[in-house]
Amino acid sequence: MDTKVWKVDKYVDKLESNPQVVDAADFLQENEVVAMPTETVYGLAGNAENDEAVAKIFAAKGRPGDNPLIIHIADRGQLDGFVAEVPETASDLMDAFWPGPLTIIFKKKDGVLSEKATAGLETVAVRMPDHPIALALLRVSGLPIAAPSANSSGKPSPTTAGHVLDDLAGKIAGVVDGGPTGVGVESTVVDCTEGVPVILRPGGVTREQLEAVVGEVRVDPALAGEGSRPKSPGMKYTHYAPNAPLYLVSGSREFLQGLVAEKRVEGLRVGVLATEESAEFYDADLVLACGKRAELETVAAALYDVLRKFNAHGVDVIFSEMFPVDGVGHAIMNRLQKAAGNKIMVE
Repeated sequence: MDTKVWKVDKYVDKLESNPQVVDAADFLQENEVVAMPTETVYGLAGNAENDEAVAKIFAAKGRPGDNPLIIHIADRGQLDGFVAEVPETASDLMDAFWPGPLTIIFKKKDGVLSEKATAGLETVAVRMPDHPIALALLRVSGLPIAAPSANSSGKPSPTTAGHVLDDLAGKIAGVVDGGPTGVGVESTVVDCTEGVPVILRPGGVTREQLEAVVGEVRVDPALAGEGSRPKSPGMKYTHYAPNAPLYLVSGSREFLQGLVAEKRVEGLRVGVLATEESAEFYDADLVLACGKRAELETVAAALYDVLRKFNAHGVDVIFSEMFPVDGVGHAIMNRLQKAAGNKIMVE
């Protein structure tokens, strides 16, 4: 399969009449899958009402079938078509954070969306992306769009069209190249189906921001997702992993450097994931600065690109600094722990 590339400037006016956007939307209406930029990562978009389209998403990614997909919409009125009820907490969160990197779980109406998209669950995860190209595609297609991250399952999520093509060229119909994404980590997923909202996946909207709007917000103790059927994407299976084994390091810079030295004596090429504040301290085969520790939003934005750069340089093992879990740091550490398979070296 030839993968078509549509290059679109997100700053151009009247995106809904842009020939590239219209062409990509036609592909979606024909139940093909195309990658599209969002404010978080690139998503692999397909018609959420069609089993064939959703099956193509799972096949291209190599994604387990019990891992539900997030449905993307451009207008809150679309919820009436496939959501059974909208609780007050969900409405308040939509008012505050839509469009944006927040996914809300609702009870669904049966018989509308593909059962493959919701993994047979009684609930559905929905968000409204804050990206002009994604919103234009959604409006022109007129469809609710299922769109997980546009990467091979388990690998770092794509934040550029190039990342998508590295993984999925020849496996999908097309890619809408809208330039680099912004937030860099996926949306926060919040379950609003029962009383107090529960975070199932940390992301671009922090717990502190959510609580400022609706009061108490809990974090699911099963966030690691082991042993249960996942209600949200990202709760189960290894995700975001580079090719080389990744270890998180809890301890001093000197301790991390000692681990590097041990592996280099063994003849291994060693990579270090650091920050701009600490990168110069380390002596390794490849040291990559992943944003600024003083500004964790920059770490989130750079994380997946840095993990992919380790792949490009062919290191044998990677050691990463750890980060505080306040604010967006919760999402960063969630992704790093998934990428490392929870392997942590403690001083």
